[in-house]
Amino acid sequence: MAVSRRDVLLGSAGALGAASFSFPAPAIAQSEPIKIGCLAAITGPSSAPTVGFNRGVNFAVDAINNAGGVKGRKIEIVMRDTQGDPTKAVNATQELISQAKVHAMWGPLNSGEALATTPIMARAKMPDLHPCVVESLIDPAKFPNAFRIAPSNNQWDDAVRNYCLKILKVKKVAVIGDTTGYGVTAVGASVAAFKKDGADVVYQANVDSTQPDMTPDMLRAKNAGAEAIVVWSVSTGMEARMFNTRATMNWDVPFVGHPSMASGELAGLVAKPENWKKVYAIGYKSCSYDSAGKLPPKSEDLVARLAKANIALNDTLLWWVAGGIDCIELIAKAVAESGSTSSADIIKYWNTLSAYPGYFGNYRFSPTEHNGYLTEEIVMSESSTAKNGTFALAPGYS
Repeated sequence: MAVSRRDVLLGSAGALGAASFSFPAPAIAQSEPIKIGCLAAITGPSSAPTVGFNRGVNFAVDAINNAGGVKGRKIEIVMRDTQGDPTKAVNATQELISQAKVHAMWGPLNSGEALATTPIMARAKMPDLHPCVVESLIDPAKFPNAFRIAPSNNQWDDAVRNYCLKILKVKKVAVIGDTTGYGVTAVGASVAAFKKDGADVVYQANVDSTQPDMTPDMLRAKNAGAEAIVVWSVSTGMEARMFNTRATMNWDVPFVGHPSMASGELAGLVAKPENWKKVYAIGYKSCSYDSAGKLPPKSEDLVARLAKANIALNDTLLWWVAGGIDCIELIAKAVAESGSTSSADIIKYWNTLSAYPGYFGNYRFSPTEHNGYLTEEIVMSESSTAKNGTFALAPGYS
């Protein structure tokens, strides 16, 4: 079922929240809040994405609640800090389901945690939206309750590999990730795909994200003849140490990989601004500006409204903020459309979305496809060109 722009909760005509939805819905309890459980690494080395996602979540919740809620029902966020730890994520998931009795879940925001929590939510039939990229986390047969609102790692991996091989035209790569469940899985998949396409993976490693000195790994990559370093980690601290080490080594090699390499946090972590040059991170058309510095109109409008609400973008990524908004909107829209907070009704609604216009991107779901993000919206960004959490396209795009 296609959803028109006017039906979107946070559409521009509603100034990020209308007094009521534009469609009829059955009467539902007006006093009971819609409880959304949020599993987020608020603290710890994997916290960078959470900063942006949480700003989007809170922005969307405030907009909807201030406009009267969803058919009179306010949204209540029940947040738990997982600290990037799968064990803490499991405990929080069980508590949110059995004790807090949330109606839907957002997260985890880290694939290592999601690998541990997704089966638990499936058994509880808990509607779950997440941005985690590991392929196995989405399986409509095993996990009919789980929906992804970001690209899968295969989509990311394809974008990175194609940029390295077809635009940078390198033949030898080093692939480095952290030691989280996500990092290990992503490095393995990336190495296999590079080799399949005929590239020479001269060095691969999984490094503890708290490792203070990246010199040994960078030296091994250089001595092996790497012409590009592919990075799979959400740890901005680890990435900054790699960039600083590259400068110390006076090695003119590009970094290509994970979106976190474009996080605004890195501006304060690199030793010199120039250390952040020649770093190309996964990006998106919705968050990329043209040669005139203009974003797509819908994104320009969103950035203006975020600025008016004093939502900072200079130290995070617009896609993280927009993804948080889309998550809340998708849950609220499901409740409004069905008139219910039952798990079955929320999941049933999401399965009808053949063309859903979000802020991060357009989503497409069906009973047999829960990977919602469209591949054609993925590009590579020049990391150091951040402007309100958006970026110039990486060199080589027409």
